[in-house]
Amino acid sequence: MNFVEILGFAAATLTTLAFLPQLIKTWQSKSAKDVSLEMLITFCIGVFLWLVYGLYIQSWPVIIANLLTLGFNLIILSLKIKYE
Repeated sequence: MNFVEILGFAAATLTTLAFLPQLIKTWQSKSAKDVSLEMLITFCIGVFLWLVYGLYIQSWPVIIANLLTLGFNLIILSLKIKYE
């Protein structure tokens, strides 16, 4: 693994893990009133497009990070819809 790949995996790890506290808080509090529905939908679409891009260029850091980030945000989106 070269330096650029390590850098990509580090960035991907940090930006993906950044959503875990929101996911945990939403799950535990059973409330997502402070999370914007429009932001979640827009973000999920953007992350999905990044995932498609990552698949196209065959970049594992981009693929893995966006797959996990999309999963986390789809869970947050479904909890927002469920709790409202």
